[in-house]
Amino acid sequence: MELWFTEKHTPNVDFSIKVDRQLYSGKSEFQRIDIFDSKEFGRFLTLDGYMMLTEKDEFIYHEMITHVPMAVHPDPENVLVIGAGDGGVVRELTRYSTVKNIDLVEIDELVVEVSKKYLPTTACRFDDERVHIFYEDGVKFMRRCEDKYDVIIVDSTDPFGVGEGLFTKEFYGSCFNALHDDGIMVNQHESPFYDEDAVAMQRSHKRIVESFPISKVYQAHIPTYPSGHWLFGFASKKYHPVHDLNSAKWNLLGLKTRYYNTRLHAGAFALPNYVEELLRDVE
Repeated sequence: MELWFTEKHTPNVDFSIKVDRQLYSGKSEFQRIDIFDSKEFGRFLTLDGYMMLTEKDEFIYHEMITHVPMAVHPDPENVLVIGAGDGGVVRELTRYSTVKNIDLVEIDELVVEVSKKYLPTTACRFDDERVHIFYEDGVKFMRRCEDKYDVIIVDSTDPFGVGEGLFTKEFYGSCFNALHDDGIMVNQHESPFYDEDAVAMQRSHKRIVESFPISKVYQAHIPTYPSGHWLFGFASKKYHPVHDLNSAKWNLLGLKTRYYNTRLHAGAFALPNYVEELLRDVE
């Protein structure tokens, strides 16, 4: 008997991966957590039946959500990560010797524990002495923060259920207040391709534009996410994501990456016309 994992991308489109075996299935007070093993994508994590990451393509997402803001900010020492219980963003951040503190706010402790056990490729740097984990609601955590962080990375699930509060105008306003005067916020910005996803993307972008003086969008190709065309939001109080990129400085760090590079960094902000139109409609 063949076992397949299937995620519904739209009422008319399914995405399926052939599964070798299910390694874990559990339910926290927030969501259902599953770990599968597959020949094509290796191990992968789903939450409430939605794909979060696979071992084969997670590097694309985690490098693009992390290195873009880190290459623009001239001196990022204090970083906040919201969500990201799988550990991928933390793994990338700990590669920067100049970073002094990484606060991770994850609502579901079980996601972290399951990732540590079954996803060692991503959850491999939680023991770094600079990492401090807070198991609580990111929205509530942000209300207490003011002028504290250089960079905030919002690695949230989709804008419903557990992650819904991380797409509100109040939350983005709290992020603005929590950043220093030259701070940067980056978030996963959904996909522009399918209609329902595009509406969620536009709603998120509109709220960020209302909160930050500089708000840009960039893209990456992530095969296992709906349509494979994924967006990220770059919001800043001071720095432009392309004009203020110091390519020479970042390249001197010698970080080995599989997707991100500073040439691609600039190009990722050159968006297709249909995406530009969707963004202009809400700006």
